[in-house]
Amino acid sequence: MNSLHAPRSAFHTLCLALHTLLLLFLGACVSHPELAPGSTIPLATFNENGVAVTIVLERDAAGSTFLAATFTPLESGYHLYSKDIPRNGIDGLGRPTLLELTPDSKMKVLGSLIESTGSTAPAEGPETLRIYPAGPVTLRLPIALPPGESGWVSDQVSITFMICSGKKCRPPVVNRIVPVRVPGAEALSNP
Repeated sequence: MNSLHAPRSAFHTLCLALHTLLLLFLGACVSHPELAPGSTIPLATFNENGVAVTIVLERDAAGSTFLAATFTPLESGYHLYSKDIPRNGIDGLGRPTLLELTPDSKMKVLGSLIESTGSTAPAEGPETLRIYPAGPVTLRLPIALPPGESGWVSDQVSITFMICSGKKCRPPVVNRIVPVRVPGAEALSNP
């Protein structure tokens, strides 16, 4: 009876080996980060104090890499404050809309924060308390990905914002640390 089961056992062993190799191959394909020019990788989303925040990694057609955060007030009529106002607002009013790397980030900033829309002076209040039009605003930060890394890297970004309408404001969110996983620089230079 053992001789009848020997071929079946060898066949099952071969099938198990092939299945294991296939899983290892598929796992390697899934875990390899890809960020082709013109594409994005979602990194994080959260809602806090009336704002939905979406953070993505972008690569433009020239191969430059950006962190991008879109801040969307969840109720109509609310606006965000300019990235350029002081951190504590003006006379305690407002807070800047910011996307920043933490001090110990493995990524590096390569340029200034870019806003999707310009800011204006408010109808009431100090003229220097610049606001964005009501609705979503996207900020882009040019960055270099972690050097010497060929896989995914755990990192953090910092988010600051505050929204107001003509009648009321929500509490500010200041330096909220958001964990993200980004591809290493070597992963993108050798796709």
